[in-house]
This record gives sequence, structure tokens and C-alpha cells, in this order.
Amino acid sequence: MGPVTAGVLQLLALTGALALVYIPLGTYMARVYSSKQHLRAERWIYKGIGADPDTEMRWPAYLRGVLAFSAAGVLFLYALQRLQGVLPGSLGFASIDPDQAFNTAVSFVTNTNWQSYYGEQTMGHVVQTAGLAVQNFVSAAVGMAVAVALVRGFARSRSGELGNFWADLVRGVVRILVPLAFVAALVLVACGAIQNFSGIHEVGQFMGGSQQWNGGAVASQEAIKELGTNGGGYFNANSAHPFENPTPFSNLFEIFLILVIPFSLTRTFGVMVGSVKQGYAILATMGTIWLGFVSLMMWAEFSRHGPAFELAGGAMEGKEVRFGLGGSSIFAVSTTVTSTGAVDSFHSSFTGLGGGITLLGMMLGEIAPGGVGSGLYGMLIMAIIAVFIAGLMVGRTPEYLGKKISTREIKLAALYILVTPALVLVFTAFAMALPTPADSMTNSGAHGFSEILYAYTSASNNNGSAFAGLNADTQWFNTTLGIAMLLGRFLPMVFVLALAGSLARQSPVPVTAGTLRTEKPLFTGLLVGAILIITGLTYFPALALGPLAEGLA
Repeated sequence: MGPVTAGVLQLLALTGALALVYIPLGTYMARVYSSKQHLRAERWIYKGIGADPDTEMRWPAYLRGVLAFSAAGVLFLYALQRLQGVLPGSLGFASIDPDQAFNTAVSFVTNTNWQSYYGEQTMGHVVQTAGLAVQNFVSAAVGMAVAVALVRGFARSRSGELGNFWADLVRGVVRILVPLAFVAALVLVACGAIQNFSGIHEVGQFMGGSQQWNGGAVASQEAIKELGTNGGGYFNANSAHPFENPTPFSNLFEIFLILVIPFSLTRTFGVMVGSVKQGYAILATMGTIWLGFVSLMMWAEFSRHGPAFELAGGAMEGKEVRFGLGGSSIFAVSTTVTSTGAVDSFHSSFTGLGGGITLLGMMLGEIAPGGVGSGLYGMLIMAIIAVFIAGLMVGRTPEYLGKKISTREIKLAALYILVTPALVLVFTAFAMALPTPADSMTNSGAHGFSEILYAYTSASNNNGSAFAGLNADTQWFNTTLGIAMLLGRFLPMVFVLALAGSLARQSPVPVTAGTLRTEKPLFTGLLVGAILIITGLTYFPALALGPLAEGLA
């Protein structure tokens, strides 16, 4: 079997698996967030945190819950890292420096999981399990809660109430993420991923010296790392490491975990707003972009010419032979069109155009299908922009799901789509203009610029993957990337929740003959076009200086 055929078969198998679980998982999540009952374990949690899960919240109260919980997470994780040197189970590792502790705390709380350190040489068992793994669960649940709040904004009328943040948070963890992660961890252990709390030990002699490895609860962290679209690896090689991702099957399974909740949330959206066809329209938009990007990536990586490329079956530099070009291409696209950031190959080693595809996937806003929660609310914001554009073309007040898109709604949507590009481009400009940050680039020219651009695109979009050629463990990058992660996560949430509150206060608008049918293929095409045009106009100059210049050279 040739490498191209193998890649296509993997893509077909992955698509089939996602289709099988789409309806049951999406419907189940809708029931979870619509339920009026509380499990016994959930009642214990509510009692412990002093929350009343039955109190409805308007958007300012919901936002305060999101920000307060996230701020507490940053402080706890920062303190845990700074105290690592005196904690049991630290494997002898020292406490983390202040700038790196800040960067890592912000990174995991914002669902970014950017890592400027070697995991197996820096973090002990306590920080990995009680700190990083816990944030993998709760940061994902926060994103899902905000998405559900926006869906309730469309579904409710004349109330302004969006549910209860604490109930949404706890249910997301207890009823969705923990059960799915438990099953996924068992599958990964069966594939060969390690799961233990062993210390550092030698594994043999290599080139005249010994090599040391430490164990860890890798399979359980790997499961939620992918399922929650987090991305932070136990080891520096991330999902290219055989302890995290041992076989071609585990590689495909991890891609499945990355995509399953973001895609299935479109079903949740359709059920909660009372029209599953609306969910299918959003799913079609996400699926079209994802499949298009995978196809482009495979073409870019398989089509390189020359004896070395032909013997290897494509551009194999920086890729695991266990996974091949097909598995690496699907993984690279899936991790950058979501907010995952996990890697099973080094994106810096991709072809110039292939590296540009990973960049563009993040620049879309990671909405195809995007992160758990963040992908859905990002796509719904783009749907609002699309109906606004359609309204301008026909001279009619835009409507979406029975809600008028007035001046207030379009301003909030516009602010949402402007925040992230502003962070990416401003921070990249400063890093390139100042003398010290540029010293961290491994390469010069267009590829070196791509390293800087990729880092701030990854941080501002809460992705977390790296181009693998930038030394980001400096005070400048630890600090500025941390700021970009904070602003890139929580400023958009402010606009999303404000928009949700505004929509929930409206009365529904009756459907007429002039209403744009947003469940039809025509709207899906309009939405795809709007996303690509807005992203292209925003980022084309930066892409022309980096991956396009390299790819066309």
C-alpha cells in the first residue's frame, strides 16, 4: 500500500468514526446542559464551593464566575510550580522560575498549553497531575460552558438569563469529560502508553553514555489533553513520543479525541435551539474547511519532487515513520484548526506551504471545528457576521435563529473577530522590531519570521503548538506570550457573553418569506466564504512575508 492510499484510508476511517458518535454524543451533551437534576457527586461539589446551581445568571454574573474561577486557577498553578522544590513527588526537580511559572499557569488555565520547557526534565508528578492535568479538565469545561451560554442566548427570549456557570462547569467535568477521558485512557494504555508514578531510571547505553527517562501518569493526561483540545504533553516531544503515542492506531485515535467534542457540539447546538438542521449547517461549514485543509496539507507534503522526497514517499523530515505523511498531515491540520496544540511531528520541518496551512488554520480563529466550546461560539460569531453581510446585500435587517442582529450585536461580533488578529500582529511586530527577541530565532529570513508569527498566533488563539525552531524560554517570550494567552482567551469571552445576554433579552422574530434560510447549503457556502475572506484580508500581508515567501521561493 502506498503512502497516499494509506493517508486517504486513515482519513476515511476517521470521518466514519466521527459520524458514528456525532448524534449520540451531541444529543447526550444537550441533555446534560438542559437537565434540572443534580447528581450526588455534583451536590457535594456545589456544597464545597458554596454555589447554588439553581440560580439563573445574567451575562455579567456568568462572566464574573468565569473570570473568578480562572484567576483562582492561575494563582493555584503558579504557587504549585513555585513550591515544586519542597513538594513530595517532585523527582528532585527544582521550583520553576517566576516568568516560566507565570507563562505555564496562564497557558494551562487558558486551554492553550503552550510549553517553553522540557516536560520530562522540569515538572514532577505533583505538578503534572494535581496542576496541569486538573486544568486540562476544568479549562475545557469553561470553554464548553461559555458556548452553552451563547446557545441559550439564541434559544431563550425576553429573559436575559444564561443559566448557571457553576452548574455548567461541574456538569461538563463530571458528566462529559471525566467519563470520556477514563475510557480514552484505557484505550491508550492498551495501545502501549505508560501510566505509572515511577521515578527517573536509566534505560540503557547510548553513544557511550546512559539515557534517563522518568515515568508518569501519561495515558490519563494524554486522554484529556486531546479530548479537551488542550495539547500540553508530558514529554517535550509531545505526541511524537512513543510513551504518549505508541502506534499508528493510537495516533488516529488521538486525532479522533481532538475532533469528537467540537464536531458533536454542533448537534448539541441544534438540539438546544430546537432545529437540528441549524446544527447540520454549522457542522457542514466546519467539515468543509477541515477536509479542505487536510487535502491541501497532504498535497503540499506529498507533492515535493526530487530523489530524496520520492524515496521517502514525500517530505518526511521532522515526521515519525510510525505515522507517515498521511497521519502526520491529518494530525497537524486537526490540531491547528482546533485549539489543541498537540503535535506528532515538527511543524517547522513541514514544507513552506504546509507550515502556512498550520498557521492559517489557527488564524481562522480555530473554528473548524475549533476547541471544545470555543470553536462553536467562534463559528456562531462568524455566522452572525455572515447574515449581516447577507442583509447588506439584500437591504434587509439581518436575523439569525429568530433574533435580530442589530447595531449592538454586530459591534460585539466585530470586536470579537478583531481582538485576536490585533494581538497576533502587534506582538509579532514588536518582537521583530526589538533586537533581543529576534535572537531566539533558529532560522533567518522568511522561515525565521514564521517562527515568531507562529508563536504569537498560537498563543493569541489559545492553540499552544510551536513551530519547533524558536527558543521561547526567555523573559520576553514567557511574559508576552502569557499576556497574549490571557487576552486572547478572556476578551473574546467578554464579547461572547455580552452578545448572549443581548440575544436572550430579545423577543423572537417570526419567519417570513424574506428570512434568510440559515439551514440551507447556500448559507453554508456564504459562511465558508466569509470566514476565508475575512481571514485572508486580515493576515495575508503577514503570511506573504513568511510561509508564502518560503513556499514560493
